[in-house]
Amino acid sequence: MPIYEYRCQSCDHELEVLQKLSDPELRDCPSCGQPELKKLISAVGFRLKGSGWYETDFKSGNQRNLAKSEAAASSDSASGGTCAGAGGCGACPAPAT
Repeated sequence: MPIYEYRCQSCDHELEVLQKLSDPELRDCPSCGQPELKKLISAVGFRLKGSGWYETDFKSGNQRNLAKSEAAASSDSASGGTCAGAGGCGACPAPAT
């Protein structure tokens, strides 16, 4: 079951609730009692990093290691690489001509 975050539009009270996908959204704030709760959108709480089944299984041919590609792209941008968002690094889309 996912954990949902809510914030009251009336008193700014925030809470996390473990709910089924089929459960209706909460409306009443447990702090002030007003029907002003709104569901928040938040970032995922985990990251797949390092070697493992998701990186090594089902590869064929010349597929590259995505974790190493991301590290190289971030080090290029941190060190002032030549791309500057113009498509020269391979990570950015090529500009329309």
